[in-house]
Amino acid sequence: MSKNFLLLLLIATLFSNCIEEINSYNLLPPGRWRGLLYLEQKQPAASKEALQEQPVPNIEDVTEGVLPFLFDLTYTGDSTFYIEIINGDERIRVDHIQTWHDKATNHDSIRIDFPIYDTYILARFAEGIIQGQWYVPSRGKYSIPFEAEFGQNHRFTTVRKKPLANLSGRWATTFAPGTEDEFAAIGEFQQNGNHLKGTFATETGDFRFLEGTVQADKMYLSCFDGSHAFLFKAKIMPDSSLSGSFQSGIHYQTNWIARRDPRAQLRHPDSLTFLKPGYQQFNFAFFDPVQGDTLSLNDPQFAERPKIIQIMGTWCPNCRDETRFLVEYLQEHPDFKPAIIGLSFEKGQDTNKAFRLIRTFKEKMNVPYPVLYAGPPGPPAAQALPMLQKIVSYPTLIFLDKDNRVLRIHTGFYGPATAEYQEFIREFDRYVQELGQ
Repeated sequence: MSKNFLLLLLIATLFSNCIEEINSYNLLPPGRWRGLLYLEQKQPAASKEALQEQPVPNIEDVTEGVLPFLFDLTYTGDSTFYIEIINGDERIRVDHIQTWHDKATNHDSIRIDFPIYDTYILARFAEGIIQGQWYVPSRGKYSIPFEAEFGQNHRFTTVRKKPLANLSGRWATTFAPGTEDEFAAIGEFQQNGNHLKGTFATETGDFRFLEGTVQADKMYLSCFDGSHAFLFKAKIMPDSSLSGSFQSGIHYQTNWIARRDPRAQLRHPDSLTFLKPGYQQFNFAFFDPVQGDTLSLNDPQFAERPKIIQIMGTWCPNCRDETRFLVEYLQEHPDFKPAIIGLSFEKGQDTNKAFRLIRTFKEKMNVPYPVLYAGPPGPPAAQALPMLQKIVSYPTLIFLDKDNRVLRIHTGFYGPATAEYQEFIREFDRYVQELGQ
């Protein structure tokens, strides 16, 4: 055997190995993907071959019961990547991603974790198709079928039917009308041709960044952020009002109606949560999962300082928006005098899991103030803070003077998706400047 032949054989072997590495199982195409959550159950493909032969349909018209969203996939190394979920003006980076190949089943698999919310997507992939389930462990055996297809840039549809109306503006909205669960909201929409974005503000917060379309006499909006899966649809009625339905995952569905009203208002957030009669001061003692000890308002670090108590939960996207605001405010105001203390009410009875979620939340959000575990939400929360008449909303801010007397209770949070956000910033700044004097 000649040396030239051996050299060619060696080169061919190396080249073959390189091709195998480049085309390794854990690579997905970079760029824009279209994800779908099937709120009406869908059966997955039975095999890898069936998955390859069953692409996500390029839907020309809106499909009922399907919640669409877009995400971009970007590589940071040869086989490491992150995704950014797109909801209107918001981008949510997700980089807790694992890929592997199961030799027993010959499936290429991916797991996408949302650690702050303790949810995840577990799926198989082949070529430009991903198919699996989105899991929410805090709800027990709760999952929603998920699919995604590479190279699709439309959210609901590629169709461009002429809209019957321009929905831009402010809408007085009622969810669950005529029932004991009825509640008021304000729809805030911005429409450009067929494209629609906006949100709904309620007295306890907002539905964050929604995006969708207007097609003839129908409108559609959706949002997926790793915690919530929201799908709104409505019909433009002959009197120009809106009549529609709202689905949150597969566990909640209700109707809603709206009429255009540029002066629509909700009750002021300071008028919803109160102290019980006989209480003047606020106090508590809860465990700090980061420091490993119990903190109370009587600790020396809080002495002679006004305080802001943040009632929250790591599972709550509005709480995350409020936390981001507080963190940025502290960074911009290094001489800020009041102490901020988070009281986190975590779902479930597993305290070790709750501690882990709080630690993850603090780390990911770069929270400089203590976040204490206050127990589960719901009735136990009322027992944990017996001085409050009730906890209306997560989040809630409670402002105390240096003697721990309650000065103000602000229920809910209007986040950056709402028109009220800038006014909240200005009001917060004015109030804490006075509080710190």
